[in-house]
Order: sequence, then C-alpha cells, then structure tokens
Amino acid sequence: MGDPLHRRIAADLRRRIADHDLPIGAALPSEAQLCEQWGASRAPVRQALATLRAEGLIGGGQGKPPVVRSTAVSQPLETFLSFSRWAEDLGRTPGQRTVEIARRAASPEAAEALSVPDGEPVVELLRLRLLDGTPVMVERTTFVWPVGRLLFDHDCDAGSIFAFLTTQGVDLARARHVIDAVGADPVDADLLGLPPGTPLLRERRHTTSAAGAPIEYSDDRYRPDAVSFTIDNSQQARPALLRTRGQVS
Repeated sequence: MGDPLHRRIAADLRRRIADHDLPIGAALPSEAQLCEQWGASRAPVRQALATLRAEGLIGGGQGKPPVVRSTAVSQPLETFLSFSRWAEDLGRTPGQRTVEIARRAASPEAAEALSVPDGEPVVELLRLRLLDGTPVMVERTTFVWPVGRLLFDHDCDAGSIFAFLTTQGVDLARARHVIDAVGADPVDADLLGLPPGTPLLRERRHTTSAAGAPIEYSDDRYRPDAVSFTIDNSQQARPALLRTRGQVS
C-alpha cells in the first residue's frame, strides 16, 4: 500500500517549492484546487498544508491563503532517522559521494566521544550528501573499529550506511544531537560550492546501542538555505532540546 494521501500531497508541494515552481512569496493552490487535482476531500489537503506549516515551508491560514515562506526542508529530531530515510519520507531523492574512508588512530576528540583510548583504531568516513542531486551536507563520521571495519566491504555510495549496518546486526538505537553554527572550512566550501567562511548548520551526533555502548560520532554540516531542523515538545513531556550557555566552538 502506498503512502497516505495527505503525505503524497505534502511531498508534491515540497518538491514544487524545492524546484522553485512555487518560489518564496508565491501563493499555493487553493484548497479547492488541490482537492480537484488530487480527487480528495478537504481533510487530507488540510492535513498536508498543516504539515508544511509545521515545517516552516509555508505561512498563512485563518482565512489567509497559504504562501511559501522558505525553501529549506525541515529535518525533525524527535525520531532517529538516517539522512536517506528522512529524504525518502519527504519524497526527495537522497544521494551521496564518498570522498574518503580510512582506518586511523582516534583523535582526542573522537576518543572522548567514543569512550576509547587516544590512538585506538577507528574508521573515519567523509561523504558529501545530496538532495535531488544538489549538495546540501558534508558528513564526517567516526565509527568504533568493530563497526566501522564492516564498511570496507560495503559500497558507501549505495545508500544508507545505517540501513546496511542494521542488516549486519549493529544496534543503532539512540542518538544525542547538538546543533550549532560553524563557518565553512576549505573542505566544506569546496564540496558544497560555497565561499570559505559561509555559515553552516552543524549537527554533532553521538550514536549508541540500546545498552549505551558508543558506536559512532558524526559532525554533519548543512547548507542552511537547504535544510532546517524542527523539534516538537510540550510542557507535559521532558523537552527534547537542551540549551547550553557559555559554549564557544
């Protein structure tokens, strides 16, 4: 069975926004037009529009026609998804190009993140990630050796590494995300086609097994005009977003 109708409507509108068929400031088709286009009732159309509002792509409502506010697709952090799975759920085509994969001695930063001794063998991976063929993120990932060594027998350009590792029995259960901003270094700038120093959104991720054993540490740098992050929480639940003060990177 295919995706629910409201998800297909939302994915189509996201694609049109990303392709600039609906540029920033443009009005979306009316609810009546979308109902006619999709042969749908108003309920799935309104649900699709509500999803796009929550993602920050469109504004309006309460009697005002929805208009495009942003072209940056939003990545939610409430659910732990790989880049490939997230893109596919949006109806987009993920891509990747492996720049380097190597066995190295753990740097002090990686050793601390992975709870291994300095100099312990780890596997470092550098990849460029794409949405519909457009470079949007530079991924620097360090794996503990027992997990990372599995990648030497895998085509890392074939798709989701997390999906592959899961088939190999690796328990990728939990992740902690830290979001901040950083200027593009020469490698970022070259891979993303941006001037050095361009502000990027950085997500640093620590992934562990269900038992808490460290598995990977990743430093992912996104073009902020292409990707944003959303976090939903409530006063009834423990907030998922931790705000830190006084940290300078």
